[in-house]
Amino acid sequence: MARAYWAGGIGVVTAALLAWTFLYTPAPPAPPPGPPPTVLGWTAQIEALAGDGVAGAREGAGMQARFADPYGMAVDAQGVVYVADAGDNNRIRRIHPDGRVETLAGSGEGWRDGPALQAQFNTPSAIAVDAAGTLYVADTGNHAIRRIDRDGTVSTLAGDGQRGFLDGPARQARFDAPMGIAVDANGRVFVADTYNDRIRVIETDGQVRTLAGGEVPGNIDGAGIGARLDTPVALALDGHGNLLIADLFNNAIRQLAPDGTLTTRVTGGGLLSGPLSLAVTHDGVIYASDINGKVVQISAQGHQLALAGVPPQPRFARPTALALDAEGGLYLADAGSYRVHRLRALDAGQTAPPALVGPAPDAPLPATGGRWPLAPQDGWHEVVGTLGEVRGNFSGESRHHLHGGFDIRGDVGQPVLAIADAKVSSPAASWALGGQGEGLALDTLKYIHMKVGRDPRDRPLDGRWQQLLDADGKLERIRVRRGTRFQAGEPLGSINRMAHVHLSVGASGFERNAVALGFAHYADTVAPRITAVSLLDDLEQPLVAGADGRVAVSRQGPGVQIVVEAWDQVDRNLPRRRLGLYQVGYQILDAQGQPLAGYEQPRFNIVFNRMPAEDSATVVAYAPDSGITVHGSAVTRFRYLVTNTVRDGLVETGRWQADALPAGDYVIRGSARDYSGNEATGPRDLKITLLP
Repeated sequence: MARAYWAGGIGVVTAALLAWTFLYTPAPPAPPPGPPPTVLGWTAQIEALAGDGVAGAREGAGMQARFADPYGMAVDAQGVVYVADAGDNNRIRRIHPDGRVETLAGSGEGWRDGPALQAQFNTPSAIAVDAAGTLYVADTGNHAIRRIDRDGTVSTLAGDGQRGFLDGPARQARFDAPMGIAVDANGRVFVADTYNDRIRVIETDGQVRTLAGGEVPGNIDGAGIGARLDTPVALALDGHGNLLIADLFNNAIRQLAPDGTLTTRVTGGGLLSGPLSLAVTHDGVIYASDINGKVVQISAQGHQLALAGVPPQPRFARPTALALDAEGGLYLADAGSYRVHRLRALDAGQTAPPALVGPAPDAPLPATGGRWPLAPQDGWHEVVGTLGEVRGNFSGESRHHLHGGFDIRGDVGQPVLAIADAKVSSPAASWALGGQGEGLALDTLKYIHMKVGRDPRDRPLDGRWQQLLDADGKLERIRVRRGTRFQAGEPLGSINRMAHVHLSVGASGFERNAVALGFAHYADTVAPRITAVSLLDDLEQPLVAGADGRVAVSRQGPGVQIVVEAWDQVDRNLPRRRLGLYQVGYQILDAQGQPLAGYEQPRFNIVFNRMPAEDSATVVAYAPDSGITVHGSAVTRFRYLVTNTVRDGLVETGRWQADALPAGDYVIRGSARDYSGNEATGPRDLKITLLP
């Protein structure tokens, strides 16, 4: 009994002690506060931080400042934004927290160390800042890495100014147009040696080593020089010491681990297409921009979420830099628009206001002196295509895309000549080797339908055109390094089988009408021709006129679409040539031919002053049965849906609704003009009767 009692007593006491311990033992200390997890899939409000959308070198208040090529960007602990401004400026600029923009270092294109405003750079690209506030610059055109100390002194950290590849002591090392840069907490500087297709490091002892990549571009994971990259353009370090790499032509984000192993972190095929820049958060979320104007958020698990560039979000022209501030705020440099932006997260239920993106619509065009891209440059050449014309594909779709430029007829093999002095700004300046659309971008001008950098026998024109061969020795790609300069009149290539040069002016997604460049001896005194005005119902079926020659239109329902079919020519066109119109619209008249109130002037809803960014613009601007003979149409037809809107970059659908008008007879008059202002002639009136 005693044993049982004491056993039971001990059990009771033990339970009591355990309960007391649970209730009165102090809780372990809370973990120290840290940044909150990064929100995924947030809606971005795009704010303009600096730049008015016009190329220039103006200091001052943010929205009045001007940049030439704001390619690289970094943000320090005090919130100062540093911008590597290349182009014709070749300066390092800074944007203060109060919005002021000023030049920190640089005084024109060249290579000179010394005091900040006496130093020179040549096409600076990426920029990085360390914890002490020292800046590091990938000086692409000088094939060097530069350093800017806190007192403004500019020095060369690595590179001897000669293009090449050489490891060893920093000042004897050689790079080939390096574009990406990052610095870790220990002061090691990592370099994306872009056209050597390698990742290099400048150690704190001044030695340059190769970490990954080899003699030829490729796409191979692995260790060190056994791995392969293809045109690495940007770098970012994560919180674990991993180096993230924007591997442009592999369409991938690669990861170089501290042990030297290169792996593929993000592959193409999702939202991201040709990564240009990177930033990474404290918890491993990646922000990346691409050559198609998108900004993509990538979770630690690899999920891709669009922040910009996918409708309804606006796109950027050429977003070349991303940076995060100490609070996780995201900044973006849009080199193609000469602007710097800040992206803020909207609260749930908020709607983003219209964003000010893209170059200014009235920014000056390149100074071409009236030159044509063919010899004689001051002569006359036939124009065979204009901006906004409908284009199909070779799969039977006649309304596939809008023509984005100005076409000049030439002979296959004829040299294509630069029409303006220019500098290569994009790391993807040439594309589509051997294809019909092969082309080259020089600043804001694009030359398309040519063998880039080579003659009709595929021989390079000079040493500026790097020919990449595949394993079998076959030409695979043409490289033109960022920072390469060309003068007006220099050959850029030779016309391919398309037998014309396509000229485009303006950043991708923001192209303007190239006829505005002006061309020697170009004249357009020919009046456009309207061939028909018609109506479509809500099923896109034509409304047919009755025996009295009038089309009956209901005053009820969703309304009708007005179609104006028209074409144009310019002086000395071949008789068979059909060109598109610059602007097309309509008026509503009473039975006596007098315009109704609000229709005193034509409503020009279709105006091809610039290219719309939305792919839907083609079917919004053109009615069914539009198309050109090249893509299978029996005849070239431009049937404009003038109740829709495609102008000033806007794309909107619409209908003419007559419910506010009394029943009776009216006239719909089509109107069309070419860029020279010639008014269209032809059967432009459609008689209608509004039913009671």
